[in-house]
Amino acid sequence: MGALVPEVDQRVITGLLTTRLARTKGRRLLLVHGKYAAGGPEEFSVPVGDGTRRKVRVTHTTSVLGLTDAWQAHLAAEGADLLVVTTDVPGERISLDLLGEMVRSQIIAVDEADIVKQLFGAADLDPRMRRDPWLWLPAALIDAEADASQGGWPQYGAVLTLDAAMRALVGVRLGLEGLFEGGASVDVDALLAWSRTPGGPERLAVLSEAERRGITEWLAQSAGEAASVLLRLALQGRGPEATALGVLASVMTGDTASADAAVALGSVFGLGSRPSELRAYARAVSGTLTRWIGEASGRGPQSEEARQWVVDVLHQADRLADNAHLTAALAGNPFLPSGFQARLHGLADALSEGPQAAQAAWEHVVEHQLAAVLYPKRVELARMAVRLLRWLEAPEPAVSSVGQAVSAHVADWGWVDRALAQLWVGDGETEPVLAQAYRAVHDAARRRRALLDKAFAAQLGPWVQRATAAQPGGALPIEDVLRTIALPLAKVRPPLVLVLNGMSSAVAAQLGEELTGAGRWSELSSDGQRAAAVATIPSVTVISRATLLCGRPVSGGQSVEKDGFTAFWKQHRHAAVLFHKSEIPGPDGQLLDPRLVAAIASDDVVGVVLNTIGESLDHGQRSALADWSVSRVKYLAELLNSARGQGRPVVLVSDHGHVLDRTKVEVRPPAAEGVESARWRTGAEAGEGEIALSGPRVLENDGRVTVPWSEEIRYTPRKAGYHGGAALAEMTVPVLVLAPSAELAPAEWSELPRESIQPSWWEAETPSAPVPTPVRPAKRAAQAKPKPRPQEGELFADDAVKVPAAAPPAEPAMLTLGQQILDTTIYKHQRKFVRKSPEHKVVASVIDALDHAGGTLSLAAVAAAAIGSGGRTNTRPEGLVTVLTRLLNIEGYEVISLIDSRTRVRLNRETLREQFELPEESV
Repeated sequence: MGALVPEVDQRVITGLLTTRLARTKGRRLLLVHGKYAAGGPEEFSVPVGDGTRRKVRVTHTTSVLGLTDAWQAHLAAEGADLLVVTTDVPGERISLDLLGEMVRSQIIAVDEADIVKQLFGAADLDPRMRRDPWLWLPAALIDAEADASQGGWPQYGAVLTLDAAMRALVGVRLGLEGLFEGGASVDVDALLAWSRTPGGPERLAVLSEAERRGITEWLAQSAGEAASVLLRLALQGRGPEATALGVLASVMTGDTASADAAVALGSVFGLGSRPSELRAYARAVSGTLTRWIGEASGRGPQSEEARQWVVDVLHQADRLADNAHLTAALAGNPFLPSGFQARLHGLADALSEGPQAAQAAWEHVVEHQLAAVLYPKRVELARMAVRLLRWLEAPEPAVSSVGQAVSAHVADWGWVDRALAQLWVGDGETEPVLAQAYRAVHDAARRRRALLDKAFAAQLGPWVQRATAAQPGGALPIEDVLRTIALPLAKVRPPLVLVLNGMSSAVAAQLGEELTGAGRWSELSSDGQRAAAVATIPSVTVISRATLLCGRPVSGGQSVEKDGFTAFWKQHRHAAVLFHKSEIPGPDGQLLDPRLVAAIASDDVVGVVLNTIGESLDHGQRSALADWSVSRVKYLAELLNSARGQGRPVVLVSDHGHVLDRTKVEVRPPAAEGVESARWRTGAEAGEGEIALSGPRVLENDGRVTVPWSEEIRYTPRKAGYHGGAALAEMTVPVLVLAPSAELAPAEWSELPRESIQPSWWEAETPSAPVPTPVRPAKRAAQAKPKPRPQEGELFADDAVKVPAAAPPAEPAMLTLGQQILDTTIYKHQRKFVRKSPEHKVVASVIDALDHAGGTLSLAAVAAAAIGSGGRTNTRPEGLVTVLTRLLNIEGYEVISLIDSRTRVRLNRETLREQFELPEESV
């Protein structure tokens, strides 16, 4: 019989008393069928319903005489008021005098279910908890109650369900209490994190076999087959590598699965894992890693922690794959660093196959989960190589004049220089095979660029001899930048003129992309393109910057610039002030000098000279000149913010550009005649790669100098970069006009859509993509009647070539996507509930523009499409998109939305077709 006597401990007795004390009716003796656990406390207290506690003494006996002695001893003792005796004595042998003292006058059998109900405040239990295979659960819940959070088990209501009980138990046993708040279910994501916590898997290992097996089976039912694999790994002591092993398990999925890979994987996981379990485990780990990579892409300590965890896990996975000879089988894995490297190797091969193959290979690189988080610079470097390859496949560019060349350089060839600079510098991690592929593209592009510089020099010689301020020969001289660009702006709101000393077209391309892409600035233009001026000769600061700021050809330092800047604006009835390097920083606690801040807040024209780029040419590292951002130009962000706060437009202009040093040796002997600086001399004899220039545009050596057009020539000791020569990158002066709002545009000016600024080869072409047109601000544009749209047989609206009347009628054109939407009953019904809806032609035009562009356009391009439709919108671009969301986002589905900090518009084509019930064959 002894084997049938249950062992009870303090928790069981406490539970029994808590459920029985209310019915004691003053009795002080409780007999329990069982055996008190050895080493348990003999005295303790238990809670009573009114908030007080009763003192309890516990003992064990196996005879009737022992029961009598224990009771008598209890009566004689002081302290405890309740005696609990555990015994195996049958109830019929208990004397009548003891029966009268006993609670309920009988020996109490231990009913663990009753105790559990009491602990959880439930009236009943899930019936499954009283049957196999869950008979172990009540005892486990009683045992784990002491480890529950303060206050004991949570109260779940009238019936304690099996899942609620298991959530409570698993939370305490495995240390996952917070996981189940609000009734949440367990998932592999949480278990993977748990498997890596110190001591986490050991908490499962120390449980009894029945409880361990029950928890494992419940987790597998709740979280899927993957949980079984994970828990087996945890019990084997392999919890810290469980996530990494899940990456290896991906060899069981996809097209690369093979029998050899399965055998190798089996040796890693050992016996007991079914293929379906391993596939489920691989999918679960993939989902977890994707979420963690998403967290790692942010900023702050939490993102940095996630990033480090991802790095550690995936490098661990690569080591495990190498040990198991699975690296080749996992080459296509989207998480492993080795897989990312394999994709880059594929790109290296594709670069020799042409732009389409290279673009596809680059997109494959970008699809790797680590691309954006861990390798953004390597991805961007690969992208630059693909971009240059597209440029090399484009028709051979030509130089027809100085003005055409500098405009083309700002619009196109400067972007080439930007990509070339990044490829030349590299990232320090590129493997030889990839570096060789990049260098082949780089060198081919450099050869083409050198031909353009040579052709430009041929045009520059004659132009310099006859060009004057009055007759600039189709170009914009640098002295006319203030008059032609800054002065019209001042009629609306005095501008802030920021002179970035040495800013090349390549740097301007990157800065402009960042500033307009953030959605904070609109870029304006008087002729639908970014402006480009021609520097003085030689293209050095002392001449070119003074000429720019004074509005006339002149040479001089800061005092000349200040006086000339003030005089120019005074001549045009504007007060003006110019700030140089030492006048920009403020005192402690202030970013900008208070006088500069006050000037920007006034109605004066304000000029500021920033020397960061120029100083980097002399003192910076080569790598520092390949990648420019707003934050790298000292004080630029602060000045732009200040201008925005005061509603000022900004003219971002250079005094000259620069070339980078790409030479390994001196390419011009020290004996070169008349050396004045790194890139110009007075010697008359021009050698290979040089040109002798003379004329009114030459402001040194009585109007005659010799300068190199080749970027490879320098006359002085090596630096990071140079200026003063006649290369396009030095002679081109980019001018960016930025405004907080397009409303600041002068009459007949326009906002430049981002798509019109980037050269066509910069991004992969989208079939049938429309060319965005400049967006003119409505408040100053003449209210002309819209011109009729081209009809069938017309080429252009203005000079139409019409089909003769006798010609047979053309086949009816297929309806565009926008027209199809407008024809649906759903759209017509939806339009009734949207006030001030745009005209039909506007809605159709915007839908079609987005569709043709692949689903995404800038706000400016969307506005251009709306204006180009000839219809009325009665709202600004962002307001137009808001109205379109009311029209097209049926039942809350996101058909059209603003993205990228509300600067771009995205159309979900498939959702649009589905919501408006277009037939599948419609395109």
